[in-house]
Amino acid sequence: MGLIKECIEDKKTDINPIWIMRQAGRYLPEFRRIRKQHPDFIRLCLNKKIVPEITLQPLKRFNFDAAIIFSDILMLPYALGQEVKFTKGLGPLLGKLNFKRIKKIKKADFIEKLKPVYKSIKVVSNDKILKKKDLFGFIGAPWTVFLYMKNRKSPKEFKKNNYIFHNKNERELFRTIIDFLKIHIKEQVNNGASIIQIFDSWAGLLNNEKNKDDLLYKPTKELVKFTKRLGVPVVCFPRGIKDYKTYCKKINPDAINIDYQVDPKKILKQIHIPVQGGLDPKILFGDKYQIKKEAIKYLEIFRDHPYIFNLGHGILPKTKVESVKYLVNLVKDFK
Repeated sequence: MGLIKECIEDKKTDINPIWIMRQAGRYLPEFRRIRKQHPDFIRLCLNKKIVPEITLQPLKRFNFDAAIIFSDILMLPYALGQEVKFTKGLGPLLGKLNFKRIKKIKKADFIEKLKPVYKSIKVVSNDKILKKKDLFGFIGAPWTVFLYMKNRKSPKEFKKNNYIFHNKNERELFRTIIDFLKIHIKEQVNNGASIIQIFDSWAGLLNNEKNKDDLLYKPTKELVKFTKRLGVPVVCFPRGIKDYKTYCKKINPDAINIDYQVDPKKILKQIHIPVQGGLDPKILFGDKYQIKKEAIKYLEIFRDHPYIFNLGHGILPKTKVESVKYLVNLVKDFK
């Protein structure tokens, strides 16, 4: 068992495990070299020879307590037959929805399309560098995946907080997403993922209670219960929400990842399960004094609460490797 799983399951407060979201990515020069040679992002995520290498790159540099498989939440739309492309400066661009084709997707075909992802997880889980460390598998939450598939691009300008399904096809698509997310979770766990994280990147767009219940709480709770039955802990990251207390009460994850816009002192008073994250990724652009000041703040606040050090969002591409090394050593040396 790795330190993160131990922190979650045993509610340990005498350890300071650390990993960071998007730790295998664009801030690492070794990753940038690979990326130049492989411009098609989806094909790169399906490259079972290179994905294990990318996944383990940050653990070869830093004393992280976990790896997270190099993949993307949009692998699900891809496996359901929707075209997914990543364009520099624009982010993900998805093709037109073909509801009839999606309805015909079979479990075996879905698994076959994502088999390279699962094989990569198996390879990483058996690597000696992961001894006494955890391996995160992950999915996008149903609402976030649905929104990408419907909007066909990043929904940054999506204003319809009071969202309703416009037709039967949309309702069926949402249900289909949930069902195939379960398959995706199970295959990751079966191949060695020791923890699952659910990323709800656009949870903050929902501010109507009826919407939250139907699109956020109920479907995510269904996936959390499913994951727990597989015997692995599940961490939820509902980015942008304001009421973490209600979220945790309704969904009951094993741990909650907070974003950098919430007050950690308020979270400490409201949340009784293990907490992960919180640090603003932009802090890593600062000098050592700024990094230390902000990192110690979180470590002190959660000193007597099970806490996994992480960021409140993914690490930014222009972050210096030296700053990450300093942060990891700082967290590890904290007493």
